[in-house]
Amino acid sequence: MQTTSFELERNSFGQLVLSIEDQVYVGVIPVRAFPIQTPEQGIAMVCTDGREVAWIDQLSEVSEQLRELVLDELAGREFVPEIAQIISVSSYSTPCTWTVQTDRGVANFVLRGEEDIRRISGDSLLITDTHGINFLIRQPALLDKHGRKIIDRFL
Repeated sequence: MQTTSFELERNSFGQLVLSIEDQVYVGVIPVRAFPIQTPEQGIAMVCTDGREVAWIDQLSEVSEQLRELVLDELAGREFVPEIAQIISVSSYSTPCTWTVQTDRGVANFVLRGEEDIRRISGDSLLITDTHGINFLIRQPALLDKHGRKIIDRFL
């Protein structure tokens, strides 16, 4: 698939405005096709009624200004902290409270059950807490020995 040619800017209300040929769409939202596996590829620009109006095949193919607008909008909508270290777990039976170091700081969350830890794309893990927040472990093998032992007990 090829990147759609369009212009993008932010209006005075903070909304993204997409112009393509003779059409203008106010309030478009970028949506990643595969947010965890390939976050820089396959981004749909969706208008307010849910229709896809433009497509970005690869973010590196677009201008720096357009890329920054898209990434800023995505950052405001997406929240998937990446776990760098598992500090502690209150218990090896569920529900239990995890304390982790993420790319956004230290976080505590409650794991409801082992089924809330899912393998995705190769060896990555996605952990969903009781509030529905997803935490990502991109490469569990790179965790320290303590963290790997905890993960192994729950898988």
